[in-house]
Amino acid sequence: MVTFVDRVTLHLRAGKGGNGCVSVRREKFKPLAGPDGSNGGSGGDVVLVADPQVTTLLSYHHSPHRS
Repeated sequence: MVTFVDRVTLHLRAGKGGNGCVSVRREKFKPLAGPDGSNGGSGGDVVLVADPQVTTLLSYHHSPHRS
């Protein structure tokens, strides 16, 4: 009997964006003029591209957690 898998569940994770930057704004007569850091951004994206040469999803069915 042939196993046919046409739907799988993938567990994907995008980048987290980093820790950001801690810095203090400096002006001429104010050595500590206030915070001037950032939050590290929103992280990366997950891009899923279909390959027309792939005829089965069986390998993804057996190992959905990939790095």
